[in-house]
Amino acid sequence: MVPPRQRAHVDVNDPILFFDSGIGGLSVLGPTLQLLPNAPVVYCADSAGFPYGKKSDAELASRVPALLGRLVERYHPRLAVIACNTASTIALDHVRTALDLPVVGTVPAIKPAAEVSKSRIIGVLGTEATVRQPYVDDLAARFAPDCTIIRYGSPELVELAESKLAGGDVALEEVRAASEPMFDGAGGEGIDTVVLACTHFPLLRDELRAAFPEVMFVDGSAGIARRVAHLTHDQPWPAYPSPGLMLFTGPSRHPTPGSLQGYGIGEVKTL
Repeated sequence: MVPPRQRAHVDVNDPILFFDSGIGGLSVLGPTLQLLPNAPVVYCADSAGFPYGKKSDAELASRVPALLGRLVERYHPRLAVIACNTASTIALDHVRTALDLPVVGTVPAIKPAAEVSKSRIIGVLGTEATVRQPYVDDLAARFAPDCTIIRYGSPELVELAESKLAGGDVALEEVRAASEPMFDGAGGEGIDTVVLACTHFPLLRDELRAAFPEVMFVDGSAGIARRVAHLTHDQPWPAYPSPGLMLFTGPSRHPTPGSLQGYGIGEVKTL
């Protein structure tokens, strides 16, 4: 593995840049701030390009590095986190080539799922774009060779997560209906562990657990947070937490102030 590039000089106020198509990356930001509570944060939701799950690979491979390049020029982050499985599985290599700073990606948590599954039948619940990626095959071959992997892309769950943080009511039956086809397909009745392969989906963890109480849901957010802490362990941080900035690239249903509690966001604006 090639070691990530490091900034020659890091200022105490240089932020960590989080990037997602929407608000899903908050599920990664939260655990990161638990480890690095004083970290300055800029969170960008590409609402002008939302949803990513229905875009072509070529479009995302072009759009994501270009947008991140502009954000790096403006905010001078010490590190960037692509807190989006779809963008990571398609554009991570392009972004790392384009940017002269460490970039942490998000990939489906198949390895930890294989470590806990008893039935050896694992569901991968993500966007349509993520679940079709060969990267999922590679992760399964490396970390779960004795498991059956059943994939399902649910754009409805992405919309439900966005709606929840914008203050909308999310019915348990809606969450169940958006996920149930994965269990109804061939072999699906044996699934005991589900990888939440979209960062939006952990924001619906309570609803998913209530809808499918016999299933264990896993995601990679804690591992990503540990990776960020490791890459920045010898860098200076402010003495106190500072309000984070949340950016949207276009019109969007902004999260309610209450839903942003615990994420360190103090200002929300549109680019």
